[in-house]
Formats: sequence, structure tokens, C-alpha cells
Amino acid sequence: MFSRALKRVQYFFSDVSYWLRSHPVRGVVALLLLAALITGGVLAGTKIGGDTTTIVESAPAPDIFVGQGEQPEEPAELGFPAFATRNTTRVAGEDALASAAGVALATFPRGGVVKGPTAVTLVDSEDWAGGIAAASLVAEPVGAPILYTEDGVLDELTAGALDSLAPSGGSASGGAQVFKVGDAGEADGLDTRALEGSNAAEIAVEALELREKLTGEPPEHLLIASSDDSEFAMPAAAWAARSGDPVLFAQANSVPSATTKAIERLEDVPVYILGPESVISSDVEKELATASKSEVVRAAGEEDPVANAIAFARFFDGDFGWNINDPGHGFVIANSSRPSDAGAAAALSGTGKWGPLLLTDDSERPPAALEGYLLDLKPGYEDDPTRAVYNHIWVIGDEEALSTDAQVELDEIAEVAQVETGTGDEILGPGGAETESPDEPKKNSNDSGER
Repeated sequence: MFSRALKRVQYFFSDVSYWLRSHPVRGVVALLLLAALITGGVLAGTKIGGDTTTIVESAPAPDIFVGQGEQPEEPAELGFPAFATRNTTRVAGEDALASAAGVALATFPRGGVVKGPTAVTLVDSEDWAGGIAAASLVAEPVGAPILYTEDGVLDELTAGALDSLAPSGGSASGGAQVFKVGDAGEADGLDTRALEGSNAAEIAVEALELREKLTGEPPEHLLIASSDDSEFAMPAAAWAARSGDPVLFAQANSVPSATTKAIERLEDVPVYILGPESVISSDVEKELATASKSEVVRAAGEEDPVANAIAFARFFDGDFGWNINDPGHGFVIANSSRPSDAGAAAALSGTGKWGPLLLTDDSERPPAALEGYLLDLKPGYEDDPTRAVYNHIWVIGDEEALSTDAQVELDEIAEVAQVETGTGDEILGPGGAETESPDEPKKNSNDSGER
């Protein structure tokens, strides 16, 4: 009986492999749903045989049908390592719309006594800034994952994910089941709260004010990101989802009036800038300092987007910042050429293996700066690997965003390694196991330096 059951499992995954090759856009959702169903024990029943395999789920979800294929000849045909390795998991959406659906279903699985989120945020797939602004609504207690719409309508994938998530509304969302950002499509039949504005800065202030209303408290910090240079703004979404801190927008040489007014109203709230002076200038920094009675600190200022994301992951100033300078963490990696993936992936930083968003600008292999940072944080053990800490990496996007070879390399970097004691020269990364402490946070020129 066991051998027959095993063969059925083999055929089942063969069917999945066939369906993935035939439907690359939907592949991520299929795999994530299958993983959630199998590991979570919410698979109500499967019928295997004939020409099709039908999955019957205990909670509403997009129907998934896979064709009967041949038994796989290679392990890779099961979806590995392109889907998952020892230390990585891929959300393989070919665009942000598909990635967002996969992330939402992975981070807010339903089944049994587990309910879906109170609300879901809908954002237009081209509105990367709207996705970043909405990321603060991912954080508790609101807990609203982001889904994308396209051309003002709900794609069948987004509609299916929304049906599966079944947002219930409630006090945490002010009764709303959907937050609609800017030009996003409508969700018929669901209580909707619109966040409107004529530009990214105005919509970001709307998100700030909505979270204030829902939580009954002002934010602890304000994070200023560029509304023009998406690759420098992307890491802000992960921190907003982690902390609930709102993201406001500025340009290279000017501050929108909506941003200035929000800072003036929240004059005692510390302000942090994400990005170098070429993206948000020193003149803008001074203008922000004038609007705020609190200090203004540049949280990261590297000229390269990959290095800037790493600097932000390392940064800490009191209770602000990731402070990821040791092993034992989650990480999310996206391609800087796909800015809407920042909003799509935000929920991965606000639940589960909470971790910063890191960037790659090379789909074929990890950039040297990213590789070096992860090697610095490579976990190790002396005698017992079961007592070690571990790193885990979420990879966002299909092979066009990050190749399987690059994913395998990331997996090897993240793998726990045995080390020796007493020699002082164990190699856990470039330069050895010991790494320098990150620089102290850069203070605004008007800051006395006292905390």
C-alpha cells in the first residue's frame, strides 16, 4: 500500500511539473497552494487518475487543474531547485501581479481555525510607489497584504487570490475589507476604503493618516524615500511592513507639500532618509529638518542600489532599523528592475521569517556586494548543527528576475557551516568570520549628536 501511495505522490508532482511548464504565470500560485495544503493538512481530498487531477480544498481558492503527465525523470522536474532549496524559497511570478498573489497566499494561508486577513490592499501593478506607501498597512494590527490589479480591473489570478483570502473586515481595518490605492481596480461586493491623491506623495500621506486612524496612535518614525528612483526606494516597503512606520516621498531637490505638511504635523517624530544625496539631496535634508522639530538622519546613502539596500539592512538607530549584522535571519531578494515587487513581497518582511528586502541587479548571479554581505552573516556551528541558527532567503520573481543558478549559489551561501574554535581564522566569508561593526548612524548636520 505504501508503494502505491508513493507512486501516486510521484504522479501527482509530475502533474504539477507539467502544469507549471504550460502555465508559467500561474505556477507560483499552484506550488504555494500545494505546499500550504500538503504541509498544513488542509487538503480535503484528491482524485488521481484518468486525464486530470482535481484538488478539492477546504477553503475557497482558485481552482487548479493539472494534466496527467509522465513520471519525472529528473528531480528538477518536481520544481526543485527552481521552487525551493535547503535555505531558499522562490515566489516565481513572472510579474509583480503574480508574485503578489503568491506572497499573499503564502503569508496568509487559510484552513481549519486559521482565518484570512481582515483586509487586503489593491494597488495598480504599475504604481510601484503606491505599493511601497501601502506597505505600512501590512504591519500589525492592520495586517493587509498587497495584491495588484492591471488596467483598472482584477486579473483572474488576483480575483482568485482575493476570494481565497476572503478578507473579513473588522475593527483592525475600520470595517473595510479592501483598501483601494489610487487607480487600482475595484473589488465588487466588498466594503472598500479608497486612498486617493494626485501623486505618490499625497497617496503616501493618505496611507499614513489611515494607519493613524486605525491604530489610534501616531507613528514612531517617518521614512523618506525617493518618488523618482524606484531602486533606492524599494527597501522601504519591507521596513514599513515590519514596523508600521509610514513611508513618505521626496524628490532629489524638492519636498512635495503633502510630505512637508505631514512632517510639520508630526514634528516630534524622528525622520529617516533612505538613499544617497544624489537621490535625496542635502538641501532636501535641510528642508526636512526645518519642517521637523525632531532629528533627521540618513539611514543609508550608498550610490549603488544593491549596496544601499545592504546598508539599510545593517542600519540601526535606537529602535529604528533592521540591525541585521549577525546570522539567524530571514531575507527577501528581488531584482531592482522590478520595483513593484517591493510591494508584492512586503508581507514576507512583516510575518514569518521577518527580514529586510535586498536587491540584485544581475539575474545570473548575486552581485559581489550582496554575496559578501550574506557571507558575513553565514551561520556556523561547532559540534551540533541542530543547535545552530539558520538563515532563510525568499527569492522574488521568475528566472528572468533571478536564475536558478543564482538561487543555488544563494542557498550555498546561506547554508550553516561547521567551524573550529581557537584558530582565529575560520572562513565564513570574505575576510574571515569576524566583520566590522556597521558605522554609527549618520547624523543631520543640525543634530547635536545626543540621543
